[in-house]
Formats: sequence, structure tokens, C-alpha cells
Amino acid sequence: MNTISKIKKIYRMAYDPDYRFEVLSDRGFYSNLSDEEFSKRKFKTIFKRDLDLKNPVTFNEKLQWLKLYNKNNYYTTLVDKFSVRAIIKKILGDKYLIPLLGVWENVNDIDFDKLPNQFVLKCTHNSGKGMYICKNKNNININKVKKNLQSGLKENYYLKSREWPYKNVKPRIIAEQYLEDSSGGLIDYKFFCFNGYVDNVMVCLDRHINETKFYFFNKNWELLRLNVRGKEAPDNFTIPKPDCIDEMFEIASKLSKNIPFVRIDLYECNGCIYFGEFTFYPQGGYDNNLLPETDLYFGNLIKLKNEEETL
Repeated sequence: MNTISKIKKIYRMAYDPDYRFEVLSDRGFYSNLSDEEFSKRKFKTIFKRDLDLKNPVTFNEKLQWLKLYNKNNYYTTLVDKFSVRAIIKKILGDKYLIPLLGVWENVNDIDFDKLPNQFVLKCTHNSGKGMYICKNKNNININKVKKNLQSGLKENYYLKSREWPYKNVKPRIIAEQYLEDSSGGLIDYKFFCFNGYVDNVMVCLDRHINETKFYFFNKNWELLRLNVRGKEAPDNFTIPKPDCIDEMFEIASKLSKNIPFVRIDLYECNGCIYFGEFTFYPQGGYDNNLLPETDLYFGNLIKLKNEEETL
């Protein structure tokens, strides 16, 4: 970040209360607020309108409702990157799990000498912080990796967006086998699921070169213009379709049964399908990258439990 950008950010932090709340809330501040107070404040900060919890209509509104009122302890197991492996093994089988290389509670217990030349380290209770992707162990700075992992272990991820399933996940570190597909990275296939019905898949490209692009496709691999990038794509736009896409849709349907909404994240690598994670609240339920009509469309697909009595 250059000097001018830093000055602009400092100025916004000082004089824009919405921006200040957005930045500080992402860092776990405002723990004094109740979940409902926090959700209302952050929703208004992002969308510039009040959050309607009595009559939620849009996707993001209903995700806030689900965060506050659909508290199923099973979800805590599903978002735990280590504990969920037993669930996937039981439902799908071992072959859909990325091979596990180790699990630790303390960074100092990691024996880097025993890890292969390529591997991925991540915390089990958060998303991203502390993660390390090793493509060549000869280039690793072990002290720096440990420091970042320790920072990740200390993160209270729940406080960022009040995604309550993360509140009681035990912080640990896992090492998984490094995977790389023909793109030179690993394409994410994120399936939007509504109680077993899989409406679409969001394909995430070029993340490994920090130029992430998102495109939505239906089961027939037709582009859905649900976000700005999709809306602006040229006619007949497409990307390579995985040979196993039908099986991926089936897996997403199986894993999402009896859940009002969940995004099932999968990978395809060398013809094999691998489970990624359960995501209950994309962007914490504050996804303003979706088109307004998409926000309404997805919202209509979520059927809240006991909705008639609650709303």
C-alpha cells in the first residue's frame, strides 16, 4: 500500500463511521454487542438499509436470520476442518478426503522434517489466517510459518461476523497433501444448496495468481448471470466443464440435506473429487457482490424453519 492509499484509509477510519465499523468488526472488535445488535449494525453498514429480521426476504437477510435463530450444534462439527473429516468418511468415503498429514494443537509440535516437500497447513477453526501453502520446502521460513499459525490459533473467528458455529470449534492445525490441477492452482467449485436442492455452482478461478474470478453455472453448465462478472461476460461465454460435474452436484445434494442453506465447496484434481468445506454463511451473510435480483432469487430458495410462526 503506497503512502497516498494509507492516508486515504486513515482519513476514512477517522471520518466514516460505517467504514470504521466494517474494518474493526472484521478484526474481532465490538465483542460487547449482542449477536443481534452486531448483525443489524454490520448489515446496515454494508447494505445501507436496516436488517429486517421479522420479514427477511433476501439471501443476505435470511442468512442473518439463520445465524441468529437456527443454532444446530451439528454445524459446529461441520465447520471444524478436522472433525468434519469423520462425517465425510461416513457419508461419502475416504476417497473424497484430501490426505491428512498431521494434526496438532501446538505449533511447536509440528515436525517439519517429517512433512513432504509440498503440503498445506491451516487452522481448523477459521478461514485463511495462518494458512501456509508450501510448494517447495527448501524455501520455507519455519519461524515465520509458526508465527503466522500461532496468530491464526489465537483468532476468535466467530467475532468477525458472528457466525456462531465457529464459536466452539477447538483451535488446531492440520497438514494436508498439496493438490494442484491443470490450472497451476486449484479451482474451487462452490455449490449453492437449499435443503438438498443444488441450484448452481460458483466456479472460482485464478486465486493462485491473486486474480480471482467468480462465475456461476447451472447443472447443464450454462452461465448464470448472477453477479457483475457473469452479467458482463460475452455471449456464449464458458469455461472448461469437469467430466465429473454431475457427481459433484450429487455429492453436494447428499451433504446438504436437511440444511436450509449451505454452500458445499469441492475440488476436482486429476479426475478425482475432493471435499473442501461446509460454508453456512458466505461472506458472513454480507455478500454485496451478488446482483440485487440474485439476492432476492437466492432468498426465495431458503425456506426458514417454522417460518409461518416466526415471521
